[in-house]
Amino acid sequence: MMSQTRLSTSEADTAAAGRELGRTLRTGDVVVLDGPLGAGKTAFVRGLAAGLGCDPSDVSSPTFTVIQEYAGPTTLQHVDLYRLTPAEVEELGLDELMDEAVLAVEWPDRWQRRPTGAAHVQIEVVDAETRRLTITPASPYSTR
Repeated sequence: MMSQTRLSTSEADTAAAGRELGRTLRTGDVVVLDGPLGAGKTAFVRGLAAGLGCDPSDVSSPTFTVIQEYAGPTTLQHVDLYRLTPAEVEELGLDELMDEAVLAVEWPDRWQRRPTGAAHVQIEVVDAETRRLTITPASPYSTR
């Protein structure tokens, strides 16, 4: 599928983009989020949660807990790999989490065996308020 690029001028805009994507996801889907610290990855995941029917107010950055789970009609597992090495990531069992939930992964470059067809969200900082979001939906031909 084609990537979509849009500008976000607020945290609410970023969350709205996540909500739109979240409405298309189902258990087993993976979304990887790239962007610098403070770009809005967690705001995007807050929108994913809302789109999946989870309470978006429960969403916070899992930087120190590594994995946060949000219950809803479809469970969302929010993973932040920022502080982990690729070897530590392998020990997390992310493959097993994919079987039970939608998986949203920040700092995916540390996950060496991530699924090839995962949806990809690139968030670029344009200025203090503006972000460029490039969203590539999951491939229908993805493999784990």
